Amino acid sequence: MNETTRKEIINTSWEVHHIVEESYLSHPSSKGDDDWLEKQRILLADMAIHLLQTAIKPGNIELDKLKNNLHAILMISDQFLPEAELKKATNKLYMETSINSAC
Repeated sequence: MNETTRKEIINTSWEVHHIVEESYLSHPSSKGDDDWLEKQRILLADMAIHLLQTAIKPGNIELDKLKNNLHAILMISDQFLPEAELKKATNKLYMETSINSAC
């Protein structure tokens, strides 16, 4: 991907991020409300934008940011796909870090 395209995508992602984040912050729901999952969908979109930004940023991908992005996405998605046990997958994300650090 050329740098011009990369910059355009990043700039657009910040515009979209602002709109999504405002929607999340202005959403009146709190945990336990009927609309809670709707608010979580907005949060999931926000985290997906952060993953896009991490993946597209120039230079080497920052693995800690990538793991944090994936962790957030898996934790939020677990509410929608409980049978997939996505929370368990997050443990492995960080377990790999500690194993690799020990080597």
